[in-house]
Amino acid sequence: MKPTRQLHELGQSLWLDNITREILDDGTLQRYIDELSVTGLTSNPTIFDEAIGKTAAYDAGIAEKARAGKSGEALFTDLALEDLRRAADLFRPIFEASHGEDGWVSMEVSPLLADDSAGTIAAAKAIHAQAERPNLFVKIPGTAAGVVAIEEAIFAGVPVNVTLLFSREHYLAAAEAYLRGIERRIAAGLDPKIVSVASLFISRWDRAVAEQVPQDLRNRLGVAIGRRTYRAYRDLLASSRWARLASAGARPQRLLWASTGVKDPAASDTLYVEAFAAPETIDTMPEKTLLALADHGEIKGAMAADGGDAESTLAAFAQAGVDVDALATRLQLEGAQAFVKSWQELMKRIADKSAKLDDGAKAAR
Repeated sequence: MKPTRQLHELGQSLWLDNITREILDDGTLQRYIDELSVTGLTSNPTIFDEAIGKTAAYDAGIAEKARAGKSGEALFTDLALEDLRRAADLFRPIFEASHGEDGWVSMEVSPLLADDSAGTIAAAKAIHAQAERPNLFVKIPGTAAGVVAIEEAIFAGVPVNVTLLFSREHYLAAAEAYLRGIERRIAAGLDPKIVSVASLFISRWDRAVAEQVPQDLRNRLGVAIGRRTYRAYRDLLASSRWARLASAGARPQRLLWASTGVKDPAASDTLYVEAFAAPETIDTMPEKTLLALADHGEIKGAMAADGGDAESTLAAFAQAGVDVDALATRLQLEGAQAFVKSWQELMKRIADKSAKLDDGAKAAR
């Protein structure tokens, strides 16, 4: 049995952290669904920037929308949703068969809104309405302002993928926002079945401390943080508060492992996906990592529900001078800044392409 199938049988969803028009057009995404047990997909501004910049697949769409008067964020949203609707339709049978638990795609609100709760809520509602697909998550960052927006989006019936979570505390804040949103829906007599996932970023932890910890601690911090967070997730699902919501028909906000591509060339390229084999979770992985997993990954069992050696490992990092709480704050801030940079580069690329394609069209006339 392929390792990808093993994870599926274990109860973990495998999502692809990539989208391009090419993998939609040439059947690659459908093949991943059929052969590698891929049951969902995530996207972000960096992924779209690379897809638009490296191929001509989007040129006709950009030119057409620019002629219609679209530019900037509005043009990009149209372009991205064209791809994501197609992907959502490919996953629709999985969505239906799982009764809405799986088969999702994700679209990000503008990273420029990371500290703007009202703007994020309005953008999330607009994207959800424009997408016209029941299996499309709106990605909202788990920043302080984002947490406020998450609760309001859930209450408004918008499915949310909470992104940029780096610690147990970040996860619990996002989970609390989700629970409050669901509790408010129940109190208002609304359907509580609003689906959400909480995305914990992994690899950036190890990259951040690579030069300051001894060799025996290299590439172990991300796994320890994940294990600590998984215990909190399992504890929440076992709580009386969650039991009351589940009895009313609510769905659990599943924990999603994000940033699972290994950054250290000296480490195994399947390090994180093997470490995070865990039931009732999602692993969204870059295409390169997915293919590595299918080729030579080894699934050796499920993650311990009690977090295993997470706390003793984190104690060793503390002794090595790593302040995990401070680093989590820094990583979230840096992650938000990186998404802003990618967004700005994406907007510039679209503007440049629009102008170039317009110049080419005028020259041809």
